[in-house]
Amino acid sequence: MKELMQQISTLFEIAGVATIVIGFVVAVVRAVLRLHDRSDAYRELRATFGHSILLGLEILVAADLIRTIAVEPTLENLAVLGALVAIRTLLAWSLEVEIEGRWPWQRATR
Repeated sequence: MKELMQQISTLFEIAGVATIVIGFVVAVVRAVLRLHDRSDAYRELRATFGHSILLGLEILVAADLIRTIAVEPTLENLAVLGALVAIRTLLAWSLEVEIEGRWPWQRATR
């Protein structure tokens, strides 16, 4: 069972990295298609790539969660998981602010 969870966790990590890489390629293609308006192309690139990074980070957090809970549930690994989740959450929030121009909780007020 432990080995299966390790493999599933690895698959999630691969999926997270692939999401970021594929998102970058899609963002570049979409930006190139909008080269007639350079400012729009830049915004498109940032928004598309930013969203793929956010999704990739979420998938990587899931991989860490599976690995920590199912593979090696020690207090040390739990502390490392907490630190990773905190760092990735801060990254996600800063990306959200960068992409949307407002805090995530402000979306409901507009």
